[in-house]
Amino acid sequence: MPTMDVAVGPPQVSDVVHARRWWTLGTLCVALIVIGVDNTILNVALPSIVRDLNASGSQLQLMVDAYTIVFACLLLTAGSLGDRYGRRHALMFGLTWFGLSSALASTVSTPTQLIAARGLMGIGGAFIFPTTLSILTNTFRDPGERAMAIGVWAGVSGIGIALGPLAGGFLVEQFGWGSVFLVNLPICAAALLLAWRFVPNTSDRAESPLDPVGALFSIVGFLFLLYGIIEGPDKGWSSPVVSIALGVGVIFITAFALWEWRNPAPMLDVRFFKNARFSAASATITLTFFGFYASTFLLTQYFQFILGYSPLKAGVLIVPTAVGLMIGSPLAPKLVNRAGTKRVVVLGLVLVAIGMACYASNTIMSDFWLGLLVRLITGLGFGITSAPVTESIMGSLPPSRAGVGSAVNDTTRQTGGALGVAVIGSIFAARYHAVIGKLVFVPASVRAAAHESIGTSLQVAARLGRATGGHLVSVATHAYLSSMRLTYAVSVTIIVVAMVVAYRYLPARAHLAAAVEQPDAAAFSTSQTPVAHAPIAVTGPVE
Repeated sequence: MPTMDVAVGPPQVSDVVHARRWWTLGTLCVALIVIGVDNTILNVALPSIVRDLNASGSQLQLMVDAYTIVFACLLLTAGSLGDRYGRRHALMFGLTWFGLSSALASTVSTPTQLIAARGLMGIGGAFIFPTTLSILTNTFRDPGERAMAIGVWAGVSGIGIALGPLAGGFLVEQFGWGSVFLVNLPICAAALLLAWRFVPNTSDRAESPLDPVGALFSIVGFLFLLYGIIEGPDKGWSSPVVSIALGVGVIFITAFALWEWRNPAPMLDVRFFKNARFSAASATITLTFFGFYASTFLLTQYFQFILGYSPLKAGVLIVPTAVGLMIGSPLAPKLVNRAGTKRVVVLGLVLVAIGMACYASNTIMSDFWLGLLVRLITGLGFGITSAPVTESIMGSLPPSRAGVGSAVNDTTRQTGGALGVAVIGSIFAARYHAVIGKLVFVPASVRAAAHESIGTSLQVAARLGRATGGHLVSVATHAYLSSMRLTYAVSVTIIVVAMVVAYRYLPARAHLAAAVEQPDAAAFSTSQTPVAHAPIAVTGPVE
């Protein structure tokens, strides 16, 4: 079926985009899967990376967070560029870059090289993830269909979360940890072909001005802020490096907010945050991801280091969380229609909090069937929460600013996730170090090596005699479980705070929020934008 790129007017564009909207959604879901796979597949490979590359605990954290730092730093800029120069172009660039960087990551031989490769992958991810949501928003103009499409979009992310551990566990056991990155290549290739065929290249050049100063402020601000957050647990929160990084980050982010406030053509109109629907949803998702990311990071290590499961079995045990997410996300819009956004989001967070509380129990989590049920409930709650909160963010902005709006949605997720891994990881490490530091039956050099992490403790124990090594394993296991109980208690507290924010500030229903709020900027609610004849510039494949 031949295709070509053409520029067409609004009536024809509306017909083409509307007719292909579900094919477009399917294509976006394929692109989204690669992000979900990558977010979870590395966790399964971490124990193998410890053994093969002799990576330290801080290096493992940087492997996870190097991607997050670059991703979060570039999200606003990438979203703005997609709005201006074409969202399909941005998506295809991101897929190409992500695939090439994944191939590079599979060939590295040192922890530093892998950290660098993960950072390069973050560049591609920054163009993929927000672009899928901005294309969706501009494709589905009807609020009801858009809510349904966002539910599907959020649910499909669960497919990637499920595929990641399964594929990762199999690949690690059969071909080694380097192979976990190669799985991204065929997915990126398929998404590229589908995007070229089915995704229209929508853009809003007139309403998406270039803002190089704002882009610079945002990139530098998030770079230093996230670096300081991530290095805090390892170097100490009061160390000069961490203090300076956090201070510089706060200064540049403040400068970014002031610049955007006064700039007549801003990359991100900060007046959007006056809308309770937008700001409360952003705060809720930040706090939710704060608790959720850290729990996943610890859980995969618990399965392999404490319960002794293989990478494949550990991957299988993560699947119920993804299944719950896939069930909860498409279900959420139906629940919102009946009970309203606020009640549904609070319900989802209650389920997440219950799941997190159970995560702290070794008795529950070590039981196969109870553990599966708990993870299913947690994923269900996360899906019920994520979809309506995402729709609240995107539905409160005009479609012309969908790229930046999607970037805000993703920045809050990634920043919250990085904060969770860093802060919760810092609490966990402090507790673990305190218990391990009390070892008196091994030499100081051995105690120092075991002090690093549960992985290094088990490696040290393997080199000792049966009695001494067995005692060290027992102490390390006790230290890990003690630390896990403390950190999951903190995670539950954070989720409860998110629950309070959602209940107090999130509007009960979107149409009520639009009725009572009169924002300064053009349109914070898509209910003010005509659905059938909304002007949109498209260059893309047409028959």
